[in-house]
Amino acid sequence: MRKIVIAGNWKMHKNQAESLKFVQAFKSKTENTDESREIILCAPFTSLTVMSKNLHGSRVMLGAQNIHWEIEGAYTGEISGEMLTEIGVNYVIVGHSERRQYFGETDETVNLRLKRAQEYRMKPILCVGETKSQRDAGETENIIINQLKQDLVGIDQNNLIIAYEPIWAIGTGDTCESTEANRVIGIIRQQLDNKNVTIQYGGSVKPGNIDEIMSQAEIDGVLVGGASLEAADFARIVNYQ
Repeated sequence: MRKIVIAGNWKMHKNQAESLKFVQAFKSKTENTDESREIILCAPFTSLTVMSKNLHGSRVMLGAQNIHWEIEGAYTGEISGEMLTEIGVNYVIVGHSERRQYFGETDETVNLRLKRAQEYRMKPILCVGETKSQRDAGETENIIINQLKQDLVGIDQNNLIIAYEPIWAIGTGDTCESTEANRVIGIIRQQLDNKNVTIQYGGSVKPGNIDEIMSQAEIDGVLVGGASLEAADFARIVNYQ
């Protein structure tokens, strides 16, 4: 049975006070959310502790935006699995296109991060997707299949979420047509040993398009960027019709 997962990725937004204000406003808006839907907030590292304390006992789970593949060491600016699990993090985004584009993330390092997250019993959200030039060249399927082949070596598919994020649709306002997103996610599912892996769509998801996106048969949830920063907007997405 595939689980519906709605995750917000705050990226580099919100200090601790702003995060707490969001949590206080958002929790009440999820009290009547369908129990079959998993809700996750992936916050900056500085907000994780205060959010963990204030989300305790609620419907909302806590996620981080990255994890290093080593247990500890001289890795300035990185964060370990133990540091995350100590404060109650259950999920972690791995391989987001911004990490690949701006910080030199490769499929090899994505694979290492996935393994470490699973070793610490966190469920990773693996991001895959193509650029505009790759799509225009008709390479979408090959790019994504190759990413999956490398990223998923030695990975337990029973403890995994995948997010299809067409890079050209992230933060641009351009949303991949829901039927096309559904088609690509179907191709992703064909590559998996476990066909019940939750596969999300991500890329300019908004309150205005969430109902159409979630009407597609292959789409099991969304990974939301900018629209997850306002409690009312994200609540509308979580409570899609």
